[in-house]
Amino acid sequence: MSQQSETYHLFADPTRYYDAMLEDIEKARDYIYIETYRIGNDTIGRRFNNLLAKKAKDGIEVKILIDAWGGSSVISSFFHELIQNGGVVRFFEKIKYNSDIFTRAHRRNHRKIIVIDDEITYIGSSNLTGYNIHWRESVLRIKGNLSLPFKKVFRQDFNIYNKYIFDKANYIRLIRHNQFEIIRDMPSITRQRIMKKYIQLIRNAEKTITIETPYFLPGFKLRKVLIDAVKRGVEVKVIIPVRSDVGLVDILRNKYLGLLFTSGIQILLYNPHNLHSKLLFIDNHTFSIGSPNFDYRSFRYMYEIILLGNEPSIADQIKEHISTTIGQTSMFNYEQWKRRSLINKFFEWILLPFRHLL
Repeated sequence: MSQQSETYHLFADPTRYYDAMLEDIEKARDYIYIETYRIGNDTIGRRFNNLLAKKAKDGIEVKILIDAWGGSSVISSFFHELIQNGGVVRFFEKIKYNSDIFTRAHRRNHRKIIVIDDEITYIGSSNLTGYNIHWRESVLRIKGNLSLPFKKVFRQDFNIYNKYIFDKANYIRLIRHNQFEIIRDMPSITRQRIMKKYIQLIRNAEKTITIETPYFLPGFKLRKVLIDAVKRGVEVKVIIPVRSDVGLVDILRNKYLGLLFTSGIQILLYNPHNLHSKLLFIDNHTFSIGSPNFDYRSFRYMYEIILLGNEPSIADQIKEHISTTIGQTSMFNYEQWKRRSLINKFFEWILLPFRHLL
């Protein structure tokens, strides 16, 4: 399949994304690979599970990799029919209540990719659950041979799902495909390849930087390059939800918002529901879409993945997505922030030492 035949569609509404993916699964002729942080034991999760069991019964290769922490609501019995029909389900790094619980248990597989028949790929922010049915997400559907490197990524992750020791260099190697880059992270204090790439992109930005993220806890280096970008005349916008689904993160992030706002960064608060989209958009042409949040935990402790590129048809859709998001936001109120209660300030300081784990 040639590069010219590739097509792209960006979804923000989980209902439309689920319907499109279920339709693609229904048409699968060879294999269906799903890697996700969470599948819900709910209406959405059961829709996928039932269809996948049917496809496995029809002889389609079905493999699912779920993070053991995020997928705790779907123990193996949930997939009984799928497994009976020949499907394979693996839980990534099951929680072990031993001395490793404080060193490895919080290192989770947060990647979200779906690959079907060497033809269809989904990558983005959304899990497969009704929990986020009303959230604003960012999921890219790709039709074309970009599925081939994602197929390789899935198989690698599927093979190391319970390995304690392996050569990490082989599993975070940069993948280039035409004008795209696929960048992966694994838990590391020093590597943090996605964060380093973001810093490079921000440093090279000439006109605009837009970030959409549900959880915004940038480390010192990221805060500095964003502030430096403003100083050289770049318009920087950070779009976050008024309230995410993780209240402790919301409390701690408030500590940073005043400084960033007074440094010239525009803070926009998304109002309708939780904003769960995970996008970085530079100069209206270069984009990152994938699984990482803009926080310490994603960059340091999580298995994450992004698709980086400047494909015009994707960039145009991201630009429209961001414009629609901004239309449902309100500006950060600095005066109100200065008047926040002493109890809020107290908890900001209490939570600060745990910022890498939230």
